[in-house]
Amino acid sequence: MKHFKLKYGNGEVEFDLPTQEVLNVVEGAEYPAIEDIPAALLEVLDNPTGTAPLRDIVQHDETVCIVVSDITRAWIRYDAYLPTLLNYLNEAGVPDKNIFLLIAYGAHRLQSEVESRAEFGDEVVNRVRIEHSSGINPDNHFRHIGETSHGVPIEVNELALDADRLILTGGIVYHLIAGFGGGRKAILPGISSYRTIQKNHNLCLSDEIGGGTKPEIVSGNITNNIMHDDQMQHGRAVEADFLINSVANTEGKVAKLVAGHWEDAWLEGTKLVEKIYGVPIEGLADCVIASAGGYPKDINLYQGVKTQVNAVLACKTGGVVILLMELPDIHEPEEFLGWFDTRDLQEREIKLRNGFTVPGFIAFHLGEDFQKYRHILVTKPENKAICDRVGIDVVTSIDEALELAGKLLGRDDYSVTVMPLASNTVPLVNK
Repeated sequence: MKHFKLKYGNGEVEFDLPTQEVLNVVEGAEYPAIEDIPAALLEVLDNPTGTAPLRDIVQHDETVCIVVSDITRAWIRYDAYLPTLLNYLNEAGVPDKNIFLLIAYGAHRLQSEVESRAEFGDEVVNRVRIEHSSGINPDNHFRHIGETSHGVPIEVNELALDADRLILTGGIVYHLIAGFGGGRKAILPGISSYRTIQKNHNLCLSDEIGGGTKPEIVSGNITNNIMHDDQMQHGRAVEADFLINSVANTEGKVAKLVAGHWEDAWLEGTKLVEKIYGVPIEGLADCVIASAGGYPKDINLYQGVKTQVNAVLACKTGGVVILLMELPDIHEPEEFLGWFDTRDLQEREIKLRNGFTVPGFIAFHLGEDFQKYRHILVTKPENKAICDRVGIDVVTSIDEALELAGKLLGRDDYSVTVMPLASNTVPLVNK
């Protein structure tokens, strides 16, 4: 027997499986955290990828816009490196009064000053001004500077366009629809208009109603991913002067900072993400048991989908996916749950095409997966009503889940892949 201990909320779930039934255990590679983030930043600023050192790019007394992510990406550790970046720019002849942060929300809500201080640190908030870019904020102004080959208008926040120098920042992770986060996503959706974001995201869907999600829209794919290609065209239209991106290890600590040309440095970072989180597997299993990695990764179903989309990549079509998620805030966000009130999947798709939102797309994509795989959720019994609304089977223990999986598969001797941190790890077949 093989013993497993997977995180569930703030606790753990333990179980045993016959050794011969365990096909894969999907775990990310160990990678050390950076011990001195300011020193690591200075190293890449002066030895960047694909461009000159930042001190040779900025000129005395120029204005500098630094595009930053919002507080949901606090793992990037702006608080640890932004003071060093500001000091570096000062030494290059750019005073604090010429520097501002532009928070790239995409189409999300604006954060408070309290949240900004928590994310960036008091020193940074006190030194430079902070601007906000949200496609749904009527106070923002977006300038039309062209159109991509996919017919998407390039409309970017004018604060970024009018600055003498533009520095992009962010974090690189696997991304369900863009292939990878970071890089060009600071521009789109980050500081683009709502119309641009909508049209770009609609590229995820097939040309015909009923066609669903395009098959190339998956985590890790940037070779023929139309949404990614459109975002790259936006990046080239803006042509930022410099980029700084963080990559985290499996413990959520910064493992590497990449810096330099906005495309070259970002691509360098994606390779490390693949190295840490892309896990080769022997083959697809009849059943996948996946933990989000505990709280807060399993705080609600919306966050839990990051686990689900990775788990199905290791499962045979028609197989069973067992998800371990406590879901203490299962009622949030209502915007996401409301999409499941449209039960018919094609109707959900039409609704999505008429008004694309990321929560709507995730609800639609989940519905597509429900048609390909059986899903069992191990969670608290009080979550059953919401799960019935979503359309997922609920049990309260791993033993119940394994028993139900056997019934659904029609046999007891089925192959199993175990994913202890499925929210981050991506199974790679035949690699």
